Amino acid sequence: MTQSELADRAGTSQPTIAAYEAGRKSPTLRTLNRLAASVGRDVVISFVPSLTREARRSLFLHHAIADKLRRSPEEVLRRARVNLRRMSVQHPDAGVLIEEWNRILDRPIDGIVDVMIDPREHARELRHMTPFAGVLTAAERAHVYREFAGSEERR
Repeated sequence: MTQSELADRAGTSQPTIAAYEAGRKSPTLRTLNRLAASVGRDVVISFVPSLTREARRSLFLHHAIADKLRRSPEEVLRRARVNLRRMSVQHPDAGVLIEEWNRILDRPIDGIVDVMIDPREHARELRHMTPFAGVLTAAERAHVYREFAGSEERR
């Protein structure tokens, strides 16, 4: 959807939408509700504990893995399922999380990605037992860590 189309649906202007996207302007909660309703969505606000540096790095890494999942879903899902089988033997006490990951991996790709990049607490816990080890090459992982370090410096 273009900015103009969103603006038309929400009863605002394209420059206003552009300003929101660029971070030059912030919508009120009322406007945010109107924007969401114009595309058939509801606004849900939740308050969660701040992400630690480690959790931010994990989330950053999982964004990169999600990109690879979108590009090569069969390869990434095969690796994740192999990892889950190995983890179930090595960590039998983590069966609940492993079983949840098995159910998640049966979802459509967008549903899997939603969990992978969710900043909320439960998804943080799931990422502690991520089945995506080895999906990124050493070079890809190093690149992600350099980008993360740069993003932390800009915080």
